[in-house]
Amino acid sequence: MQRYRTHTCGQLRPAHIGQQVVLSGWVAKIRELGGIHFLVLRDHYGRVQLVMEDLDDNCVLDNALDNVRVEATIRVEGIVRARPEGTFNQEMQTGQIEVVIRSIEVLGASAPLPFTIDGKARASEQQRLKHRYLDLRQQKLHHNIAMRSKITNFLRQAMIARDFTEVQTPILTASSPEGARDYLVPARLHPGKFYALPQAPQQFKQLLMASGFDRYFQIAPCFRDEAGRADRSPGEFYQLDLEMAFVTQEEIFEVVEGVMIETFTEFSDYQLPHPFPHLTWHDAMNSYGSDKPDLRFEMRLQHVTEALQRCGVDFIEEKLAAGESAVALVIPDAAGEPRSYFLELDKYIRGLGSSPMAWVTVKDDGSLAGSIGKKLNQDARQHLSSLEEVSPGAAICLVFGKHLRACQVAGKLRSKLGVERDLIEHDIFRFAWIVDFPMYEEDEETGEIVFSHNPFSMPQGGLEALETKSPLDILAYQYDLVCNGLELSSGAIRNHRRDIMERAFSIAGYPREELEQRFGALYEAFAYGPPPHGGIAPGIERILMLLLDEPNIRDVVAFPMNQRAQDLLMGSPSEVTKAQLDELHITTIKPRST
Repeated sequence: MQRYRTHTCGQLRPAHIGQQVVLSGWVAKIRELGGIHFLVLRDHYGRVQLVMEDLDDNCVLDNALDNVRVEATIRVEGIVRARPEGTFNQEMQTGQIEVVIRSIEVLGASAPLPFTIDGKARASEQQRLKHRYLDLRQQKLHHNIAMRSKITNFLRQAMIARDFTEVQTPILTASSPEGARDYLVPARLHPGKFYALPQAPQQFKQLLMASGFDRYFQIAPCFRDEAGRADRSPGEFYQLDLEMAFVTQEEIFEVVEGVMIETFTEFSDYQLPHPFPHLTWHDAMNSYGSDKPDLRFEMRLQHVTEALQRCGVDFIEEKLAAGESAVALVIPDAAGEPRSYFLELDKYIRGLGSSPMAWVTVKDDGSLAGSIGKKLNQDARQHLSSLEEVSPGAAICLVFGKHLRACQVAGKLRSKLGVERDLIEHDIFRFAWIVDFPMYEEDEETGEIVFSHNPFSMPQGGLEALETKSPLDILAYQYDLVCNGLELSSGAIRNHRRDIMERAFSIAGYPREELEQRFGALYEAFAYGPPPHGGIAPGIERILMLLLDEPNIRDVVAFPMNQRAQDLLMGSPSEVTKAQLDELHITTIKPRST
């Protein structure tokens, strides 16, 4: 008989009744009922109930039980028997049987726990991350990490089935502008110089296309020195990175849609409408105020600037005359809300940096009330009453500001209301492609022209567009895949011509000398017959968040950092010795206290 186990804890069924078994695992629960002790034993595979009877006649078992705490690891030998009628546990796969203990051995004692495991009381995130090895014993979190392995492997097999070649690209590389700060690694053998951890394998995968590989992929680690949030892991994350040669945008969409449909169908019972709709970036911002819109509910933004220019309300007319826009958001069944409700919404958008909003409510007879209902002239009242989704009992919020900013604020308000008023359709994944991103944007602080998305993208219209159009009017072959309000992926058809690359980067303020210095390998490779190519990189963690219905990205990562990019389990980042710094020719300067 095996030393530690003949079966796993989730394996036993009525077919095993009468068999002698050996089990090992963690003690999840201990309880006593009528002199009989019941233990629930847990391992990676499941749970099983153990029964310890007649302790008074078995001092060995009695003494052993004295040393058993919850979360200790134990080894037991026993006999499988059927549970008494009426005591089946439908929540356990082994709920029809139990194991009568004949011997028990403590393999690993447990100290008092810092928080309850599988209990109703929830520990603080700080406690959970500091003791992550205990937190990972939580049933749901343990399941999430096991599912991560299965889903990642499924994605890998889906790519291989489509004739993609898996290639690992370097972790230590050169610094490159990818939209976030690099993590830098000092080069001991080259004093004063640094490696950078890759924000993405962008240049390497393009170089693979130039090398003659046709379809590349990897489950790629990426590193970005940026703040964490619910849908973004600070420090590092993984993506399904892929690139294809001799390909159009639509062909990339076909591949990615196929992989997503297969994966989400395999690991979810939710609906998955397809094919995925296409929205231009311009339409997404105008209709939803976001380039990652949640399409599970309506409540589209409606533009009323022209209709309110002479509305009879002085402060609105003044805003619009100054060049601001007015965006309307119709809230169903909100007319009965008290004034304080709308004041809270106003407080929310002011917190986003917006100017005050206005609102009207639609009475049962169709007349308007609210903060400006009685002040509006007849034409304005009639226009607002005829907006889409307006009916008796609705409310209309009006958001003001520079056009794009007003749309963004109204979009955030839309998202907030969708959750709070339970407007979101459940049990469904609504994917969409966002296409035709602007190639450039204006930096809000400096006013300079900068890349808006990916600097390696092909501009629509090629070199002619770069030379004849205003930079802010140039669109790129860039696209995002979004689902349920999450951005899963960004991608693009790449620029593969040196002349276009030179001109595109010069518009963003990069002279050719800097282009050659910072992107020398790619720039040089483009002189030797590079193929047209493009790619995309869906985020693994965000796919998992959707499939596992987890709102927080840290619950799909085994050992995550906190929002301050600290690993509380291992104590990083940490100070290092002066000898280590001297070896790297580095001196640290402590920041001044404020």
